[in-house]
Amino acid sequence: MKQRNLLIIGLLIFINVGLYGQNDKKYIRAGNKEFAKENFEKSELSYRKALEVTKAPYKASFNVGDALYKQEKYDEAAKQFEQLSEDEIDKIGKGYMYHNLGNSMLQSSKLEESIEAYKDALRNNPDDLETKYNLAFAQDKLKQQEQEQQQNQDNKDQDKDNKDNKDQQNKDQQDQNKKDQKDQNKDQNKQDQQQQPNQISKEDATRILQALQNQEKDIQDKVKKAKASQARVKSTTNW
Repeated sequence: MKQRNLLIIGLLIFINVGLYGQNDKKYIRAGNKEFAKENFEKSELSYRKALEVTKAPYKASFNVGDALYKQEKYDEAAKQFEQLSEDEIDKIGKGYMYHNLGNSMLQSSKLEESIEAYKDALRNNPDDLETKYNLAFAQDKLKQQEQEQQQNQDNKDQDKDNKDNKDQQNKDQQDQNKKDQKDQNKDQNKQDQQQQPNQISKEDATRILQALQNQEKDIQDKVKKAKASQARVKSTTNW
């Protein structure tokens, strides 16, 4: 991202020193010196002291926003610049203010807000090339973010579909296993029913054996009686 030199912007605004009283000039100069040395915290304190005594608060407030931005206090810097929008300033000054507001929003990853701020800056200062560059940068970054979010959502949807398919496959397999087990049990019961008539209990076998033995004994007894009868008849005949 092409970043505006905020200190230079601030110094340009201060070129007409006749707008300042003696005290606020002293604090502004002190703040500028510390800003140039990258002592941004000290420069912020000097600018805030200038705010306490100045009759033209816009310029000192603008520099406070710059100092906060350089300290990477982007949310505080954004609030500082937003407060400036309520002041009566010329269009170029508003362009600078919205430009820096856009930078603060961008650094806080508030892409949509930064885009709107850059657009407001261009409405007030249409020829600002740096603002045009930053606007294009923020728009590209937002588009990339949306594409990544969409890709992440697509991946989540795909993972969910895969999980649902796997769960359905597992359920189908379980249902098939149950059906196979049921069919197997049914076939086994059928086989048992077919084999059951040919099977007899131990008691029945004992009774059948006993009956056969009794039947064999009766037959033997009949044979003996027949033999005995034949013998008697023969004996009678011989007499």
